Amino acid sequence: MIDFLREAAQVKPSRNQLNWFDMEFYAFVHFGPNTYTDREWGDGTEDEKIFNPEKLDCDQWVEAIKAAGMKGMVLTAKHHDGFCLWPSQYTEHSVKNSPCRKDIVKEAALACRRGGIKFGFYLSPWDRNSKYYGTPAYNDYFCNQLTELLTQYGDIFYVWFDNACGEGPNGKKQVYDFPRYFDLIHKYQPEAVIFNDFGPDIRWCGNEAGTARHAEWAVVPSELCHYSKVQTGPGPLAQEGSLAYLYNTEKELGTMANILYSKGLVFTPSEIDTSIRPGWFWHQKEEPHSLKRLFDIYLSSAGGNACLNLNIPPNKEGLFDERDVKRLKELGTLLKQEFSKEIPASVNKEEGGGPTQPVYRITTEKPQKNIRYVVLQEDIAQGQRVESFRILAEFASGSQYPLYQGTCIGHKKICQLQDPFAQQNPLTDDSLPEISTIKVQVTAARGEVLMKEIRLF
Repeated sequence: MIDFLREAAQVKPSRNQLNWFDMEFYAFVHFGPNTYTDREWGDGTEDEKIFNPEKLDCDQWVEAIKAAGMKGMVLTAKHHDGFCLWPSQYTEHSVKNSPCRKDIVKEAALACRRGGIKFGFYLSPWDRNSKYYGTPAYNDYFCNQLTELLTQYGDIFYVWFDNACGEGPNGKKQVYDFPRYFDLIHKYQPEAVIFNDFGPDIRWCGNEAGTARHAEWAVVPSELCHYSKVQTGPGPLAQEGSLAYLYNTEKELGTMANILYSKGLVFTPSEIDTSIRPGWFWHQKEEPHSLKRLFDIYLSSAGGNACLNLNIPPNKEGLFDERDVKRLKELGTLLKQEFSKEIPASVNKEEGGGPTQPVYRITTEKPQKNIRYVVLQEDIAQGQRVESFRILAEFASGSQYPLYQGTCIGHKKICQLQDPFAQQNPLTDDSLPEISTIKVQVTAARGEVLMKEIRLF
């Protein structure tokens, strides 16, 4: 048991995964025939002539994305309908046969470069238009299109795949050759990270509602992410049970009770992907979600050992809806308001806590009534280790007041002490004295805790 925990504490991310974690917040952009048919899933029979964004302005997209504080864009180069937003030489179902005739992938990639953000793409493995779908020839077709995208549009930070699958014209489901797809990405874009339900780099959180788990571990069983590199031996109970049932929708993926039954652990963190609206494509009648909802999603994703991939769909003109632009600006303003002014404080580790239960004392330069967040970061380059922790306020009298209890930390944990949307916040209660010292106590860890940063806002 002890040996396995030591191994679990040493499961480490790749350099590409560390770079991805530093992105924290980026945009998904769903655009295509569905924008014009008012649907979410097309069937591949759409007339190419309906795609006509007469006011296409990808610089407007980038400006709105940056206003929200996002650092990249992931464009749906092809959705399930098989329509390609670039003039692929391998199909007629693309922009080259639309009135637009513009290479949308190129326009978006260049706009990202001008705006100083990173560019990636989503290429749907499911293609409801291709005559090859459901046959071995489809993997050749898919790899040809993937190669076009990997070699014609500059640096790619992210390639996004899902596992949606249907029947082809022959009535058979397609067997995707993901290892072959991954090899192409490693060949042409070695610094790109790959999203897939089962690894190798990033996994799905299990829902599209923006809901994170109570403990969102990056170290998870290989039974879930079988495309990821296994970094440990089997758990002590691996021969007594099975994790074959695991899928991303499970509530427990990396917790202790779960990993003990694994045949080996991998480092595959979670992405929270959700849309600014109820749907993924633009629909005139839909409104963007409230500012509070989006802010809460940010706290539980970028602030919960994951990254947030927030979808913003262009409208029929090829522009972001002004309602969405307004909400993105509001979100960016709120994030700056809440996290741009760090409270000056010193951090010291107390003696006697032990390597797996350290206690950190954070002392502010002057007493505070307005501490809203404690932001914790482990040095995950060395592994993710903290199982649980608590935060206490300590007063001059020596008395303590509990502020927060949490599970794992990982890349970043934003511990919200006061809600900016709340009418009343407990820490502003006049009956409480001002706080000058906060204690962060790790109550359980898989190995020596290596805390990278503790900050107050």
